[in-house]
Formats: sequence, C-alpha cells, structure tokens
Amino acid sequence: MSKKPEKATLTTAMIEEQTAAFLKAGGAIEYVDKGKSGQYDAQGSKQVKLKAR
Repeated sequence: MSKKPEKATLTTAMIEEQTAAFLKAGGAIEYVDKGKSGQYDAQGSKQVKLKAR
C-alpha cells in the first residue's frame, strides 16, 4: 500500500517568515484599495445581461 501524501499546511508564522524574507530581498508590497482587483479592465464590462422573456 502507498502512503497518502501529507497535506501542506501554511501557518501564520510561516507566512510572516516568508513575507520578511521577501521584503529583505528587496521585494515590495503594493496595497490595493478595498473592493478593487488591482487589474485594469482592458475589455470593457463583464456584467452579465439577462434577457426577459
């Protein structure tokens, strides 16, 4: 029988360590306003339009 692979778990401490290493290596964090995706809309509205019968 083969063993099931262990689930990868990410803890708060691991995230903090990775973030600190990223910043120390010269990385930068870009903050995006709440409710914004941070992406530019290149193709217009993606709103779904429903037709009434």
